[in-house]
Amino acid sequence: MSEKGTKELHTVGFGFTWEDYTVGDHFKTLGRTVTETDIVNFVGVTGMNEVLFTDHTFTIGVAAAGRAAPAVLTYALIEGIICQYLIQGTGLAMLELEKKILAPVLVGDTVHAEIEVLSVRQTSKGNRGIVKTRNDIVNQRGETVITYEATRMVAGKD
Repeated sequence: MSEKGTKELHTVGFGFTWEDYTVGDHFKTLGRTVTETDIVNFVGVTGMNEVLFTDHTFTIGVAAAGRAAPAVLTYALIEGIICQYLIQGTGLAMLELEKKILAPVLVGDTVHAEIEVLSVRQTSKGNRGIVKTRNDIVNQRGETVITYEATRMVAGKD
């Protein structure tokens, strides 16, 4: 019985357990628009004071098309969405990550992730599993800007 009366209240917002994943599952996250403030805050926190990210007059190649975001910022924004909606309370560890940067993300671009489950297996402890996914970060034009495979340890139902 809960403090609110006789009905049990169930907590919402927890992520998937390893048993909830099936090889071949596909997910699409919500989108996130990259802002100038995102870049300024990220560069300030990380100390990533590269001229490409700090000097508006500096242009090389594609940077002339707009202000580029650090690729690791774009990756971090998507991982934040994944943490909130897929592995909240169930993600135990990032075990391996293989990432390729394919195209720049500029201020004003909106990105989301398209995720495919590549493998799922139970660990020897039994109450957790290893889930490997391919995560494509896609912009509003349908272009994949980053692709990465992530292997995570995920909690089980028990």
